Amino acid sequence: MSVLVTRRPARAKKSGGKTAGPPELDPSGEYCMAIVVVGGQSRNVGKTSLVANLIKAVPERRWTAVKITQHEHDIPTDASYVIREERDTSGDGDTARYLKAGARRALLLTARPGCLGEAIPALRRELGADDAILESNSVLEFLEPDIYLAVLDPAIADFKSSARQFLQQASAVVLNQPARRGIRWDKALLDQVMRKPIFRVSAPHYLTADVVEFVRKKLQSLDQRV
Repeated sequence: MSVLVTRRPARAKKSGGKTAGPPELDPSGEYCMAIVVVGGQSRNVGKTSLVANLIKAVPERRWTAVKITQHEHDIPTDASYVIREERDTSGDGDTARYLKAGARRALLLTARPGCLGEAIPALRRELGADDAILESNSVLEFLEPDIYLAVLDPAIADFKSSARQFLQQASAVVLNQPARRGIRWDKALLDQVMRKPIFRVSAPHYLTADVVEFVRKKLQSLDQRV
């Protein structure tokens, strides 16, 4: 069962802008240790599978996993966003998959279009001192992640504007290699992808030992700076 964590009353004026500086303190006075963001060019490119399998492959981290969506459904009429915590591991939903993979906590943040920025302070408090792995592109407008993995499939023409906007910030590209070989991107987009470190993966895991090693080394380098 999912339980309500917090919600923010709707406001006439929208807040925005990328959060500067370190994360907000949680009630215990600790910072979130690391933020990993997994985004993708479109639906069904393997984002959730990559998140779940990364959690399973790097069990030494204290993961809080977050699915972020923007739409009008399932939000109280007097709120601009809602954060729910998943407690049921028996379902097939994305947050249940996070828990089954080994996440300490799994959250679903749903915001009305244009209101995601209002949810970020509450999200930071929920993350506390955990390592966070977030499935989202649009959160990059408000957070500076330590690692951003962009999941792409060259055989899919659809490319979200948010994915294209933040592609230059990607730490690496996780490139799905489908059986069909046609590349359906324009040259400018292909050139931008090719300038990034590329890890070639395939369904259903969307993960290789090289990706795990890349993420683990990045996280270890953060630990050494603390």
